Amino acid sequence: MPNKKVTSKKAATSASKTIKSSSTGKTSKSAAGSALSQRKAPSKQTSKAAASKASKVLRDGRSSKASKSAAGSALSQTRKK
Repeated sequence: MPNKKVTSKKAATSASKTIKSSSTGKTSKSAAGSALSQRKAPSKQTSKAAASKASKVLRDGRSSKASKSAAGSALSQTRKK
């Protein structure tokens, strides 16, 4: 079943900060990119690979609040079974 959620403005801002940060790792940037690409696109959904990376970001204690916000948004937009 398709998921029609989109990234909120607040989560998109967090994703943008995550991508712009020079100290952010690849995994966080990947999850943030996924969330940002879904800002106004209800037909787009997070891929399995991006969802896996978002999950890692949420479990990592070193991730910033902005990274976790973007990762949570990306994870909430995965395809529902």
